[in-house]
Amino acid sequence: MSYLEGAIKRLTLTNFTAFRKLDLECSPGINIFIGSNATGKTHILKCIYAACDITRTKEDFANKLLRVFLPYGMKLGRLVRRQQRSSRASIVLENMKENKIELSFSNHDKIASSANVKGQEKWLKTPIECAYIPVKEMLAHAPGFRSLYNSREIHFEEIYPDIIDRAYKPILRGRVDQDRQQILTLLQDCMDGRVTVKDEEFFLKNTQGNLEFSLLAEGLRKLALLWLLIQNGTLLEGSILFWDEPESNLNPEMIASVVGILLRLQRLGVQIFLATHDYVVLKQFDLQAEEEDRIRYHSLKRKETKEIVCESEDSYDKLGSNSILATYEKMYHEQIMKTMDAHVDSIP
Repeated sequence: MSYLEGAIKRLTLTNFTAFRKLDLECSPGINIFIGSNATGKTHILKCIYAACDITRTKEDFANKLLRVFLPYGMKLGRLVRRQQRSSRASIVLENMKENKIELSFSNHDKIASSANVKGQEKWLKTPIECAYIPVKEMLAHAPGFRSLYNSREIHFEEIYPDIIDRAYKPILRGRVDQDRQQILTLLQDCMDGRVTVKDEEFFLKNTQGNLEFSLLAEGLRKLALLWLLIQNGTLLEGSILFWDEPESNLNPEMIASVVGILLRLQRLGVQIFLATHDYVVLKQFDLQAEEEDRIRYHSLKRKETKEIVCESEDSYDKLGSNSILATYEKMYHEQIMKTMDAHVDSIP
């Protein structure tokens, strides 16, 4: 198993969005974020993604952050944690090469150029290929979207045009290696076909012909997107995948295959960041993971003081706070009580 120097090692947030203070040590393999709604899971993924993407585009970190988060009026200061007094936010990321990038700004800053950025020049010297799969599927809406986004001010977070750009990338030259081909075959079995593109429109090609994505189940489109990212070489050794709620629109019976594919990608050297609300996703990682797999679970919880704290463990059942597991245990208990009550009522 190989991990390159660009993999993210640590994220530190201070007064950023919902976080007063977050110090997150990341696994070079798979990072799984759980927690109730509004505990900042997606914000963490977006923040790390923005820092990774600029290593490709050589853009300014603050500018990318604005387009990924889209605060009201595109005012940078609105990303500072809301307080009664003036305050500053900071974001610090460190990769496995121990390069750091730090961005800081105040709640009074309105434009990206007002921010203070340190270490960006050195950070950009380690390019990272990355992809962010959002909850909302975009391939069915892809035709014409890129040109519209580039020419008009439309209110879409930049993760959406970014993932369409990744999907449209042509395949790599040369023969597909055996490990990658095995993953592609697994996905083709799940989708019952392979993906083709014509006139910027995506189709699922199988024995019945070409089925346009607008007629395809949304869950299958997500699998198709993953197939494209692997097939065109976006997800190779040293790349990073961000996936927000991979269980979205997928039947639970398909989750096992998706988790198996993600574990295989991690073994090929792809670092992965996931946010999930689903017990089946967690349990499938627990069931399928091998000893060599490097998985870290991060549980986010909002305290009574409204402060969000994070607990990280290498096994999800070691987490002291696990909202997903707690919910399923509560449902199981309620089912037992209901069954027992029905049994008592049936006794003459």
